Amino acid sequence: MRAVSSAATALALLLLGSSFVHAQVRTADATVRGLREDDFPRIVKLAENVWGYEDLNGTLDSNTAFTTNSFIVVTTDGVMVVDGQGSIAKTKRLVDEIAKITSQPIKYVVIGADHADHVAGNSAFPASATFISHPTSKRVIEAMAARQTAGAPRMPVPQETVSDRRVMKLGGTEIHILFLGRGHTGGDLEVFLPRENILWMSEVFFNRIYPSVGGNRSGRPIEWLETVRKAKAMKAGVYVPNHGFIDSPAVLNEEMDNFVRVMENLVSESRRLHAAKVSVENAPRLINLGEFQYWYRAANNLPDAIRQTYLEIEGKLPP
Repeated sequence: MRAVSSAATALALLLLGSSFVHAQVRTADATVRGLREDDFPRIVKLAENVWGYEDLNGTLDSNTAFTTNSFIVVTTDGVMVVDGQGSIAKTKRLVDEIAKITSQPIKYVVIGADHADHVAGNSAFPASATFISHPTSKRVIEAMAARQTAGAPRMPVPQETVSDRRVMKLGGTEIHILFLGRGHTGGDLEVFLPRENILWMSEVFFNRIYPSVGGNRSGRPIEWLETVRKAKAMKAGVYVPNHGFIDSPAVLNEEMDNFVRVMENLVSESRRLHAAKVSVENAPRLINLGEFQYWYRAANNLPDAIRQTYLEIEGKLPP
């Protein structure tokens, strides 16, 4: 697997010209897109009363200069937010930005992913909001709340759970909260708006970020592949990622196809290497990533992704 140096990338962008880059580049790296930290947060209108919200996950001088996204559904009877941000300050800014869009209160917060970069700021949401998660994610958040230091704002524990499917009507807007299977976490939830034909994928779909199994190695690549295939079978009009940019519907749909293919590559190549008795330590050097070797954070995320796939093949992950 070859890495592209930052100097080479910068030279390529200079030669291409900024107007071409902004029109054509597909990457999760905010620096390659020519964005600055003060360009964030960004709000993308997806449909009438439906928005995507992008904030920068890490600083531009880090290797985490990609977006963490939230999903906002405004109705005549309140707002549903899906996935918060990674700090109280960032989540408070999300709440403030929603207040600029509508005077409706935030009634529901759906936890699509239970990792800290999405739930650590949840205490900034109104105390009156109802939090919804998968039962597995509720247990994860209960454990996180129990570990909090004394005096810190308490992390809200979900009051309601969805283990398969829940259909809600909020102010006349039909909302489906879905569990399509495990992927990046043990309790990934998606949210589907049938009238708008929009499927919020949470961390089951990254736009041009190589699949990560998370710092706590909660991801299950083999199951994850089946989960994204189920999502594709729904034939949504647009698939919206939790990480990576919220591009146009046409681009997002193409990138959802690409994400299915990168998961297929990870699983099939890991199976091939495992069958050949290649050690988990050597597998990252011998895997054939093809076009995916240039995806953002491939070098960072690949070793753990292969290790987790090996464990899944061997049946060594907990149920």
